[in-house]
Amino acid sequence: MSIATEHILVVPASLFHELGHFQGFCTDVDRYLKPLLSPQNTSYQPRPAMEQDPSFKQLIPYVLFRYTTPTGEVQLFQYTRGGKGGEKRLHAKRSVGIGGHISSDDSTCHSPYDEGLRRELAEEVLIDTPYESQIAGMLNDDLSEVGKVHLGVVHLFDVESPQVFSREDEIVDAGFRSVAQLLAEIDQFETWSQIVLQALFVQPRG
Repeated sequence: MSIATEHILVVPASLFHELGHFQGFCTDVDRYLKPLLSPQNTSYQPRPAMEQDPSFKQLIPYVLFRYTTPTGEVQLFQYTRGGKGGEKRLHAKRSVGIGGHISSDDSTCHSPYDEGLRRELAEEVLIDTPYESQIAGMLNDDLSEVGKVHLGVVHLFDVESPQVFSREDEIVDAGFRSVAQLLAEIDQFETWSQIVLQALFVQPRG
């Protein structure tokens, strides 16, 4: 029996360029998110084709979990991608982001994006702590083959305690580490994580 092809939410890359192309991280969420999520601009396309087609951008929620210790040390949830994940180009890379594609299965809900975010989090991690969330920015990397076909929405979850745990075999060596340690090991991380770490946690000089 054949396995049904997953259909995922995408937007035309041309729309992203019309709104204002950027490389790296952008905090101007209001400029991008509403038009990108407008039903007139989105469609659900076969995932295998979209992974090779830079004329479309796959919208990806990318969630960071931040914990501040009683002594004021800032820590982030991080993990290593195992060998069974959907994106083979990211295997064995470390990451600070949890998330994934918005599926056509999410489209029956009032907000497919919010439902896809909720579903991905429920599938990948157990969040056993209260938290407050915000959208920190948009993420784009056209310098890598993976990045050319994806556009990230960076969510920052501030947790009351470091009680976030992996639910999936491909999320290994997971746990909270200090931002200072992650920055010292930044070369081990996937490109999106490198961009986010530098944008949100490195103080500009001068």
